[in-house]
Amino acid sequence: MSIWFQHLLADWQLIRRPELKDLPFVFAAPEHGRMVITAVSPLAAGFGVETGMRAADAKAICPELEVLDDKPGRAAKLLKGLGAWCIRYSPIVALDPFRMDGLFMDISGCAHLWAGERGYLKEIVARLKSKGYAVRVAIADTPGAAWAIARYGKLTPLIPPGAHVEAIQVLPPEALRLEAATLDKLRKLGFYQVKSFISMPRAVLRRRFGAGFLLRLAQALGTEPEVLQALQLPVEFSTRLACLEPIRTRTGIELAIDKLLEELCRRLQAEGQGLRSGLLRGHRMDGKIVQVSIGTSAASHSMSHLSKLLNLKIDQIRPGLGIELFELEASKVGPVAVPQEALWTVSPGIDSQHLLQLIDRIAGKVGAAAINRYIPASSYWPERSTAAAASITEVRLGDWSVDKPRPTELLERPEPVQVMALIPDHPPRFFIYKGEQHKVIKADGPERIEREWWLDQGEHRDYYRLEDEQGRRFWLYRSGHHNADKGYQWFLHGFFA
Repeated sequence: MSIWFQHLLADWQLIRRPELKDLPFVFAAPEHGRMVITAVSPLAAGFGVETGMRAADAKAICPELEVLDDKPGRAAKLLKGLGAWCIRYSPIVALDPFRMDGLFMDISGCAHLWAGERGYLKEIVARLKSKGYAVRVAIADTPGAAWAIARYGKLTPLIPPGAHVEAIQVLPPEALRLEAATLDKLRKLGFYQVKSFISMPRAVLRRRFGAGFLLRLAQALGTEPEVLQALQLPVEFSTRLACLEPIRTRTGIELAIDKLLEELCRRLQAEGQGLRSGLLRGHRMDGKIVQVSIGTSAASHSMSHLSKLLNLKIDQIRPGLGIELFELEASKVGPVAVPQEALWTVSPGIDSQHLLQLIDRIAGKVGAAAINRYIPASSYWPERSTAAAASITEVRLGDWSVDKPRPTELLERPEPVQVMALIPDHPPRFFIYKGEQHKVIKADGPERIEREWWLDQGEHRDYYRLEDEQGRRFWLYRSGHHNADKGYQWFLHGFFA
């Protein structure tokens, strides 16, 4: 399907400013030091004003003409928004790459939801016109043929299968999306309709008009494929639910979620896959899109579990006047391991499905960023010995060293302390941390930890475990060898329980 917005910017402006309805106006942008018209309203077009004309010339033709400033990329941005709205009718919507005033839609398998292609076409045209946009729409076997019929066709916009070749033959060469220079050559040779040259040998056409001309002709006929760049690529596991009546209540949204999950989970289970990240999108009656996302610690296709996660997000959905279409997609999936059944098992620990589902529900309430899991990292340097796990089920590559005691709380950055020691290489007798003096009763060390030379250069560390008179235990280190000329050589790095 091809949708042509005949007065895209003008209609958009009239929606925003209805007082311009009875006033001719245009959009203009600077080009080589002069203002050139980029869009024309229907009233201005009636005076003979055209795009590409200088604004000064247009004012001479129509003195009451109002000239509005155009901004670069405005039409593209507006068209992308309309394309996102049209996704409710087809998962594959693309911008018109030839002219920024239309859309392409792949409607394969979609029209039956509106009782056939004719009802489908009428529904889209009626909805767009109700929003204030004048459109022409056509359905054909190829994007090129649909584009041609929508802009230059005078008969039915619904072309039966296989009839597109005959339909485009009576159209002018402009319907093939040709360059201006090629169109001039065709007019000079007296080719005013496609049928005038469609049967000519391809070698002659190539020699006269070039390879680009043949490509456009072949794309319209369907002998060459035309790749469309979709605004939103459809994911493999997704499902849609069109509502007979707009849904506004929480109960209605819950029922819609259950219906979507029933189909999605069945497909995931058949493929041995599970959802890791999901997106629920609702298309509202006013054209706006509301969406919420969920994530799981481990891949899951459990309908009851995913339903609980989505129900936690319902309060974030603002239905407005009502939601007419729901979409649920598994944007990230992963394989689901089938658990081995047994009469009894030991505690599965972090692999427990009940624990994983509990973590998912907590994350749905407080946010996934509030839950972290850390695994050992291959590093001798204390602050590099842990790494954040990408998922709750990520397999760790090693184990933490347990042959030597380590503090239960490790500071993110070691903090400097003032230390007094009887002999430079002996443990401290007391140290001052944040203005408080700690008298050392017991000490153990040193434990030397060298820097990893393949990562950085610097001093080694000599760590000591200290206990003060109140029974508090600390982990201090001296950086490098004793040096009276240096300031802070001692640092506090952690606390023992």
